[in-house]
Amino acid sequence: KEGFLRSETSLIQTIGRAARNSEARVVLYADHITGSMERAMAETARRRARQEAHNKEFGFEPITVISGVKDVLEGVTSKAAQGLLPKGRDPNRRGRSSTLPGMEEAGADYIGKGHNLTRVIDSLEKEMREAAANLEFELAARLRDEVKKLRDTEIGLGIEAVLPPAD
Repeated sequence: KEGFLRSETSLIQTIGRAARNSEARVVLYADHITGSMERAMAETARRRARQEAHNKEFGFEPITVISGVKDVLEGVTSKAAQGLLPKGRDPNRRGRSSTLPGMEEAGADYIGKGHNLTRVIDSLEKEMREAAANLEFELAARLRDEVKKLRDTEIGLGIEAVLPPAD
């Protein structure tokens, strides 16, 4: 049967994804070989021959890239460090409140004399990154949720950041 994920293009993409591993094998299960499968296998063979010729000409030895968990985490934490955080709702949007029910209460513990919401958020973000670096993902997720709740509260209450963001 041919269709959405069985089309020539989809099969080529799937087979190509497996080709990122130097020892990869692709197994296609079917009652009979469809036209899409035949064309995808032919295209894959053509590309493989071309790549092998290129590798031989320039002396390349294909290897599989192996990324550790910490390498993946560094990419995630660097986005947070660059300030690519979720944005709050636009209070100017018609018919929508800038605060959700309970948001004022969420930050009530941190607002008042001697408290700086920005400082608390920065501290929690630091703890979150440390937890993720130590592979304590459940703790990191809870801290992430708390930071989001506080950021939403900060936006909803119209609190201006007092301190510049931490590095």
